[in-house]
Amino acid sequence: MRISIYIPFLISAVLALAVPRAAPRLPPRLAAWALTCAALVMSVAWVAAVVLLGVNGAGQIPEVAERGPWSAQALQAEDPVSSVMSVACGLALAATAVALAVVSRRGVRTLLQARRECRRLPGDGELAVLDDEGLEAFALPGAPGRIVITRGMLCALDGAERKALLAHERSHLHRRHHLFLIGWQLAAAVNPLLRPLFTAGGFVLERWADEEAAASVGDRALVARAVARAALAASDKQRHPSAVLAATGGPVPRRVQALLAPPPPRRGLGLPLVAGALLLAVCCGSLARAAADTDTMFDVAGYESCARAQPHLADQPSALPPVGPAQPGPDLPEHCE
Repeated sequence: MRISIYIPFLISAVLALAVPRAAPRLPPRLAAWALTCAALVMSVAWVAAVVLLGVNGAGQIPEVAERGPWSAQALQAEDPVSSVMSVACGLALAATAVALAVVSRRGVRTLLQARRECRRLPGDGELAVLDDEGLEAFALPGAPGRIVITRGMLCALDGAERKALLAHERSHLHRRHHLFLIGWQLAAAVNPLLRPLFTAGGFVLERWADEEAAASVGDRALVARAVARAALAASDKQRHPSAVLAATGGPVPRRVQALLAPPPPRRGLGLPLVAGALLLAVCCGSLARAAADTDTMFDVAGYESCARAQPHLADQPSALPPVGPAQPGPDLPEHCE
């Protein structure tokens, strides 16, 4: 357990470094779902690893061990974890719970606010045109959502560019990209090392909408021109809620460059996907190993505590086999359970 319990933290750090470079090279839709799977697995793994560390550390506190009952010395001999580490794990879990509650509340409030805004918009169709000289275009999630565009933005683009811009926003709306963003925010609240996944995910969603817009209008250069002109015309002072996805979001020069290049290839994707799947499998396997080792150590520590209380058991050295992944701890006698 000494090594296996720390593997989820190591893999989280590796993903935080690798994802911002690897995600843009994948087809956007595939990259978005891959990031979602990685965020889900690694956030759960982070919590499980912290819990296991905290339980093992708390079990080595003599006052806690006496209530077990098990032998604190036996646990310390197998996998020493300081009381400071146990306290740190408890504080980390408390901070995670608070952060998760805050982000969840913020996400729910944002979605409710977006739905209220949808009901206030003029008209009852998918598209809502605001009589405003401002330069804005964004997808507003709701039930159903709306595409919002100002008269100023419509005047800044020609007919073909408007069609491309609306196709981009329609992709955000129909694919429910706001749910991806909220999910990544929740994962980053649980596991701070996953914050780069949220940043990379925002770019991936914009690229996903760009590619679907290009497929809809049949002209990649047209979508690139529409995105560039909309971004240049829009004001830097515009601010939207976190669930709103605008066509001018993300690193626009990189998006334009990707649109002017051929579509992302489908070949050669096996290596990064297999590598990511292997990392997640190793993470899950290490957690399973750590959980099994923890259970075995507590069984052995409990038997040793019982043996000290029952002197006749101490004359049976074979009753305390070494702890190992393939050697489960002994069952306690009925009078010691």
